[in-house]
Amino acid sequence: MSLSICSTGTDMFCNDPEHCRIIFPDADWEEAATLNPKSALKAGLDANARKKYSFAKKKAFALFVKELQQVPDLVQSGYRNETRWRCCELEFTHQAAVHKHVAAQHDNDILQRTESVLEELIRTEASTAVPCTDLFDNICSSRDISCYKCEISNWLPDTSHFSQDDLTSEPGEVLLYYCYCEVTDPQWVCNWQRALCQLLHLTGKIRIATEGVNGTVGGSKLSTKLYINAMLSLPLFKNIMSLEDFKTSDGGAQCFPDLRVGIFQEIVPMGIDPLQVSYKDTAVHLSPEEFHKKVGKYLFEAQEEKNNTILLDCRNFYESKIGKFENCLAPDIRKFSYFPNYVDQNLELFKDKTVLMYCTGGIRCERGSAYLKSKASCKEVYQLKGGIHKYLEQFPDGFFRGKLFVFDGRYTISSNSDIISNCRYCGAAWDKYKLCSTPRCCQLVLTCMACQDRGLTACCPTCQEKGIETHFRDHQQHFREECECTEKRPKIPTEIV
Repeated sequence: MSLSICSTGTDMFCNDPEHCRIIFPDADWEEAATLNPKSALKAGLDANARKKYSFAKKKAFALFVKELQQVPDLVQSGYRNETRWRCCELEFTHQAAVHKHVAAQHDNDILQRTESVLEELIRTEASTAVPCTDLFDNICSSRDISCYKCEISNWLPDTSHFSQDDLTSEPGEVLLYYCYCEVTDPQWVCNWQRALCQLLHLTGKIRIATEGVNGTVGGSKLSTKLYINAMLSLPLFKNIMSLEDFKTSDGGAQCFPDLRVGIFQEIVPMGIDPLQVSYKDTAVHLSPEEFHKKVGKYLFEAQEEKNNTILLDCRNFYESKIGKFENCLAPDIRKFSYFPNYVDQNLELFKDKTVLMYCTGGIRCERGSAYLKSKASCKEVYQLKGGIHKYLEQFPDGFFRGKLFVFDGRYTISSNSDIISNCRYCGAAWDKYKLCSTPRCCQLVLTCMACQDRGLTACCPTCQEKGIETHFRDHQQHFREECECTEKRPKIPTEIV
């Protein structure tokens, strides 16, 4: 028995999601009757659907457990009330316990939900008209040959069924993702990414290196869906990446000025050769649930003054200034390339400590944690899988307060109403960044509406004064580094132990 998607004539895909359904040929029902429900379901799947079954089952299980989760009152409990789950009139305080209960008592519920998730995955694939993976496998079946010897056009989705309005419609979204893997032909991947984004009318920034790919793109929801399916179909990524690796937020193509795709030594600029510090030596990854639990424990122990843990924000100072985890260590650095030197100058701070690291989407922690581990100073190093982005999806009112900084025209993503930063001029609560008004400065400034109305729109008094000078063109090239914002900040700060 095989599971299939309805099709017309010789078409391989169903382009009308309303008419897509799972079909089980009648001839196989008698054979399925001798199997248990789970075996019957798996036996009834074709090769394409079987590839999705494991993911669908995991997602169904996770969704079921998430619905059992109770929201703790962290304020009244002083961080002692950790995540709890309720099911079958029982209360669980440990994730492993609730997982064991669900697996033992709710197998049929998970099976039913797995069918629904699987059907939705297949319907989504059909509705976006992306060729099935079997077709791609026939083009290039060997991972060694991979896609590099194939024409780029073979790996682009069929958009003939969609109009330009479909591919540019609003509201759109922004995708954030990365994948560390061995890329033997970065130029081929670069050309493919550029062609793919242009076909789908996506804008954004994509960095490609021999160590992987890092991208953030914006466009219509149809275009981003087609982009994800194309990424997951390419042999280079399809056995490494999953839907969970793509973080989404409201936005669109207008969030970026253009499309920039390039080849670099690193997919995130840390300034260390990937051959010296590899992503393969990264720290232990914690799911948002696991990270939330450890942070809760850390905050409680901090109150008791018996903490031997550091909650480390490895982003830049202007990111942590407007949003961060409570009681974290946020280095006052301006670029991630300063992070290795920051670690070197503060090794005594990290000695024999357990370090919980986090960043925006997880990518900086991959090699940042590997560098920290290479110093053999810490007791343990953990990192938040998926970064703040994934954490906020599950804990919008958790331990992260303020806004999440993003590197596009939006500047921030909001998950709660807290404002933890202030206007640079009057000190009023304010967290909306603007570029310094002085030409070529490129620094970000927090200046409230009242101060903007007074003409205070530069990042510092020096820039403010230069901005009103009439003869400043000869000095424009020096503005960026002459700012008081950078002059008065130590490039690599030393923390007090």
